[in-house]
Amino acid sequence: MASADVALPDGYRQTLEALKQRVHQAQVQAQRTVNTELVQLYWSIGKEILLRQEQQGWGGKTISRLAEDLRAEFPQMRGFSPRNLQYMTTFARHWNVDSIAPQPVAQLPWGHIRTLLDKPLSPDARQWYATAAVEHGWSRNVLLNMIMNNTMERTGAAPSNFSRQLPAAESELAQQVAKDPYTFEFLGLSGQVAERDLEQALTDRIVDTLHELGPGFAFVGRQVHFEVGDDDYYVDLLFFHVEQLRYFVIELKTGTFQPEYAGKLNFYVALVDDKLKRPAHSPTVGILICGSRNEHSVRYALTRSESPMAVSTYTYETLPAAERKALPGEDELSAAFEQIDTTDWIGH
Repeated sequence: MASADVALPDGYRQTLEALKQRVHQAQVQAQRTVNTELVQLYWSIGKEILLRQEQQGWGGKTISRLAEDLRAEFPQMRGFSPRNLQYMTTFARHWNVDSIAPQPVAQLPWGHIRTLLDKPLSPDARQWYATAAVEHGWSRNVLLNMIMNNTMERTGAAPSNFSRQLPAAESELAQQVAKDPYTFEFLGLSGQVAERDLEQALTDRIVDTLHELGPGFAFVGRQVHFEVGDDDYYVDLLFFHVEQLRYFVIELKTGTFQPEYAGKLNFYVALVDDKLKRPAHSPTVGILICGSRNEHSVRYALTRSESPMAVSTYTYETLPAAERKALPGEDELSAAFEQIDTTDWIGH
């Protein structure tokens, strides 16, 4: 009798699915373990080369010979090119620690680490991006995009009244998601645009918008309608942060910040708190994203606001048109990366 014809006992398929999941989890864990061992190996090789350079003056020819001998001994490994040995050396120089194992970078694929090493980052920035990439599971392309968009410098940079309107722990969490400026280059816009057009473009590219807002955001709706007596009100964009358990009201203004904008956002935050917030939720936060702002006007407006809110700016043209045109496209960049020692990378 064929196995397919065997009568299956109750619960068999559920057990099969559970076992499949267990196998998949074990495979992922094994892959991570192999990746961590590979990263630690590369770091230790780089540290040894650094030591020899300092003590014996090893130069490029010696390193090329070392690469040749290592490839002869381990022909199945593709990571021993002279270029990769130079990356290992740079890796050890930038992470000059007693052990790489406790560092978040040890959990990253080698391709991610090379991306970090290719960029002129400060030690703190390199550590920040490595930690964020591990925490949020960024792909190599996302990591590269985050670096090029100066995400670290923009994170938590928007002026706000969170420290006055929220408890200390919540204030810090809310501040960390308030970027300044928000970069909307992915929209492909240029010149002046109407607020409704900007709003429409952000919702049309909602996945990219969520990436720019940061981890934890879920899209609730655009022009969310509320009735207050006989009056109708519409919130531009409404999001929910699943980790902070709070609503975020985002209002868009394409011009310069005006104090009355803060008053309107204050009203919308209070409205969402009253109509949508549940007892388990944290207080709603408002973020006003405008084309530009006068810092003194913002400070006065935030001081008088009773709701937690931040005032940020946005940009969608960080480079002149000629320079943007000259840059390689995403496909070209990805193809270039794939040409360089990709077979020993674990993960993406």
